[in-house]
Amino acid sequence: MTRSLNPQVDRDAQAGTNDFEKSLPETEVAHAVFDERKRSIADHVQHFFHRNPTMVPVIVLVLSIVIFGVVAGSKFFHPFNLSLIMQQVSIIGILAAGQSLIILTAGIDLSVAAIMVLTSVVMGRFAVDYGVPVIFAIPLGFIVGTLCGYLNGKLITLLKLPPFIVTLGTWNIFYALNLWYSGAQSIRGQDIDKTAPMLKWFGERIVFFGAQLTYGTILMMVVFGALWYVLNRTAWGRHVYAIGDDKEAAELAGIRTDRTLVSVYAVAGLICAIGAWASIGRVGSVSPQSFFEGNLQSITAVVIGGVSLFGGRGSIMGPLIGALIVGVFQSGLRLSGVDVLWQVFAIGWLIIIAVAIDQWIRKLSA
Repeated sequence: MTRSLNPQVDRDAQAGTNDFEKSLPETEVAHAVFDERKRSIADHVQHFFHRNPTMVPVIVLVLSIVIFGVVAGSKFFHPFNLSLIMQQVSIIGILAAGQSLIILTAGIDLSVAAIMVLTSVVMGRFAVDYGVPVIFAIPLGFIVGTLCGYLNGKLITLLKLPPFIVTLGTWNIFYALNLWYSGAQSIRGQDIDKTAPMLKWFGERIVFFGAQLTYGTILMMVVFGALWYVLNRTAWGRHVYAIGDDKEAAELAGIRTDRTLVSVYAVAGLICAIGAWASIGRVGSVSPQSFFEGNLQSITAVVIGGVSLFGGRGSIMGPLIGALIVGVFQSGLRLSGVDVLWQVFAIGWLIIIAVAIDQWIRKLSA
C-alpha cells in the first residue's frame, strides 16, 4: 500500500477503516470441541486383548484345566494324564508351528500333514528298505519336506493364486505320491527296530514322578522356542509380520515379499519334515495313512491359539497353547465319560468362538 503525499488524507483513510470495522456485527470465536467418549469395561477388555492376543487362549486353557479338574476329579491332574496330553498334542503342535508361519503371512497351507507323511515314508523306505544309513536318510527327508514347501511357495508367488487353492491341489499331489511311493504299505515297527532304531528315537520316554515325557514333546517345545526367537529377534521375522499385515505396504517399504513368502513355505515344509521324524517315534511305525486329519487339526490349534486368519497378528506361542487346549478338552471330556462325537462337537464350537473373538478384537484396527 502506497502512502499519500498528504498526511491528512492518510489519517482520514485510517479513520474510515476503523469506523468500518466497528460497524461489523460482533461474532463469537469458538474452538472445535470433540466429545471424548468414555470407555466402557468392554472397550478396556477389547484394547487389552488387542495388545495381548495370546492372553485369550491362556485364559481359556486355565479355565478348561480348572473346570475339567473339578468335573473329572483327581484323575485329570495325575502326572501321567498331564504328560499324556503333552504326548498326544506333540505332533499336531509341530504341524501347527509350521502352519502359524504361513497364517501370519495371511496364507494357509492345507498340505502340511501330507508333506509330513510323505517325508516319513521317504525316511522309512531309504533307511529300512534301501539300507541307507539313518544319518543320511533323515536329512534326505528334511530336504524332501523343504522342497515340498518351496514348491507351494513358488506356485503361489509365480501363478498369483490364493494359497488355499494351491495347497489344496498340492495336498492331493503329495498324498497321491505318498500312496504310490509307499505302495500303500506300512513299515512295521519291528523292521525299524532291526535296521534303523534311530527313526523311533523321539518316541523314547523320560519318566519322573509318575509323568512320562517323550523326546517328541521336548522337540515340540524346542521348535516353538526357536520360532519365537526368529519371529521376534530377526529382520526376517519382522518381514513375516509386515507381509501379513499389508503386503503392498511391505513392498513399498523395500521388503522382497515374494522371496520372503517362498522362504516361509520352505521353512514350514522343513518343520513338517521334523514332525515326520517325531511322528515315527510317536506311532512306532511308518504308515501312509497316519495323521490324515493333521491339516485341519493344525489350523484348529492356530485359530484357537489367537493367531489371526487375516495375517499379521498373533504370537507363535499361541498355537502351542491352542494345541494344549484341544488336548485338555479331549482328555477332560474322555475322563468325564463323554462320547467322542461330542468331543468333536465341543472342538467345533471352540473354533467358531475363537474366530468370533478375533473379529471382535480386530475392530480396533479397522
